[in-house]
Amino acid sequence: MKLAFQIAKRFLTSAKRQTIVIILGIAIGVSVQVFIGSLISGLQASLIDSTIGSRSQITITADANIANYDSLITDIESSTDNITVVTPTFTIAGSGVNGSLSENVVFRGFDFTTANGIYKFDELLSEGNLPTNTNDIALGVGLKDSLNLSIGDTVTFSSPVYGDTTLNIVGFFDAKVLAINDAWVITPLTTIQGIVGEGNVVSSIEMQLKEIFNDVTTKDEILSAIGSTYNVTTWTEENQELLSGLNGQSISSLMIQIFVIVSVVLGISSVLAISVLQKSRQLGILKAMGIQDKDASKIFLLEGFILGIFGAILGILFGLGLSYMFTKFALNPDGTPVIALQIDAGFIALSGGIALVASTLAALSPAIKSSKLSVIEVIRNG
Repeated sequence: MKLAFQIAKRFLTSAKRQTIVIILGIAIGVSVQVFIGSLISGLQASLIDSTIGSRSQITITADANIANYDSLITDIESSTDNITVVTPTFTIAGSGVNGSLSENVVFRGFDFTTANGIYKFDELLSEGNLPTNTNDIALGVGLKDSLNLSIGDTVTFSSPVYGDTTLNIVGFFDAKVLAINDAWVITPLTTIQGIVGEGNVVSSIEMQLKEIFNDVTTKDEILSAIGSTYNVTTWTEENQELLSGLNGQSISSLMIQIFVIVSVVLGISSVLAISVLQKSRQLGILKAMGIQDKDASKIFLLEGFILGIFGAILGILFGLGLSYMFTKFALNPDGTPVIALQIDAGFIALSGGIALVASTLAALSPAIKSSKLSVIEVIRNG
């Protein structure tokens, strides 16, 4: 093995330009893998974060408002280890009225100590504070403009079912989502519980997950713990188009990587096959001196392995560099990257490993050819 390695190294260094070209070819293939993989991973993470990152990923409701929800939350939390946040919520609809101005609103009551883990209201505040007292509210910035409101003003929540309630404005938030900014009014649970008048009840229980793609399994675990009298919906059930888009991205990324690997394998195999012809005289001399056929094969396998190592390392560096540059040049109007840089050490190591294995396998055909090379044939052909 040591002799084969020394000869392989000598062959590679004797044709430096050819060696550099092969290494660059492998590096470009690996860099495309790393860049495309990181780009699509970042895009998927960005899509998930923007669509379901700050919303409920599993929601529990019932045919009527839910009483004894504290004990229900305890049962939910003990049913699975895939939950990060569980929070009770109470939602009713009505109108926000300020003098002659009126807008339809979604009035949502939260336990902000837990709900903040999902909705991150403290990060969304644009003015004032989160409501902490009964009948204190915060509104989306769209409602602020349409109802002409300011901190300290009062607004009336009007409902044909629950009547009119005067509320105190303590803050405004910007959710970066038009539908939320134009409709949401948030308040402590006690405000809506007082308006509805059914006691200590909520309309739903919301949660977020550690592994969001295990939502169906988690749903089954929860149902086993709380019974089938409750309605449990998951984010994948409500976002089939998003799920299809994410699957499509993953498949396209895989196809690109497969084609890149195939092109790398074909390129290395063809170049090393030519190298066998170029080195046939040297191989003939080595065989005449007593080198075994298996050692002759190892020379080219080791060449492929060495080329794969250098190509993979250089390709990973190129790919990470491309990914970093993309985040610096592809920017949103506010200066943030269009797609955040997503570095997955496991994926990068896998890309490098695949390139290494592909390079070694690409040398298999030339290795077999070299082992079958006859000394007499070499002498006959000069």
